[in-house]
Amino acid sequence: KELLSQAIHNESERASGPYIAVNCQLYANSVLGQDFMGSAPTDDENGRLSRLELANGGTLFLDEIGDLPLILQAKLLRVLQEQEIRPLGDTQYHKINVRVIAATHRNLEEMVALGEFRSDLYYRLAHFPIELPPLREREGDIKKLAYSFLREIAMRERRGEMRLSAAAEKALQNY
Repeated sequence: KELLSQAIHNESERASGPYIAVNCQLYANSVLGQDFMGSAPTDDENGRLSRLELANGGTLFLDEIGDLPLILQAKLLRVLQEQEIRPLGDTQYHKINVRVIAATHRNLEEMVALGEFRSDLYYRLAHFPIELPPLREREGDIKKLAYSFLREIAMRERRGEMRLSAAAEKALQNY
């Protein structure tokens, strides 16, 4: 999911802007709230930029949006509608221009019916749905992805070309 969202960002008019990825499962509610909205400066600190501010002019990828608490769903909806944020403790709104790409493994339509996900946010996010079948249903992509990861590792570690053995390729395909 993140590779696809990164590719969308890289091939768009926002490619020169920042790309910020957030896994909504990893944050406690209060921390995630600050990550979304930021915090205003206090006497003893400079404030904290939100993920939305960091992504301004670029793309914010929200992985596992289905795990976002309802209170933060309401805040995100306002950001998407008004294109502005108000950091926690601040009295001023700040305009932002950010594209949000959201992904989840959960069925958001069912969550809406159960009252676990805001319907207005769902319809705002569902303008351009992309169905990404699981990798087990895209066998041809497994080898491509494996070699993409190997190239990335080789570049990062300043190594030469890395290859998989035939047995390793087969094991990945079978898995």
